[in-house]
Formats: sequence, C-alpha cells, structure tokens
Amino acid sequence: MDYIGLGRRIRTQRKLQGMTQKTLAEKAGISLPFYGHIERGTRKASLETIISIANALRVSTDLLLQDSLLGSLYTDDSDLSARQRALINDIVNVLREHDQ
Repeated sequence: MDYIGLGRRIRTQRKLQGMTQKTLAEKAGISLPFYGHIERGTRKASLETIISIANALRVSTDLLLQDSLLGSLYTDDSDLSARQRALINDIVNVLREHDQ
C-alpha cells in the first residue's frame, strides 16, 4: 500500500472541500497529530480509520485507496518514478472531482 499516495489523495480531497486538518480530524474522530501523520504518509491508518476519513470527506474509500488504478491506466509506466505516479494519481483525482 502506498501510504504517501493515500495521504496525498486525502489532502487533495480535504483541500477541495476547504476543510482544515483539525476539522477533518475531528469529523473522523482521530487526533490532529495522528491525522497529520496520515496525510504525510508517515504512519499507517487502519481500514476503520480510512473509512472514517472517507465518511468525513463524503467520498468513497475507492477514491482514497486507488493505488492499483494507475497500472490499469498506463500500459508502460516503467520509466516513471513513484513520485510521478503519485502526482498522476492526484491529477486524475482532481479531474474526477471537477466532473462531479
């Protein structure tokens, strides 16, 4: 699991909704320091916590957990770094949110 990518997707969704870290942490029922670690990808979140965050953001867990989607979008991404893949994932997320 790409926890850095997960944190980026969560941060993107939070910012799209104009929410602060503190507000989202409160809505998800987790501490602000732990939430900060999740966004940075420095601590692992349980499935229960990810579901709580998704519910607080009113997005699907699929949107937050779509690590494997990138491989299906590109046939040859072997020349991309992990950071580039994560950025592409973030762009796809923003485009999807814009269409909704």
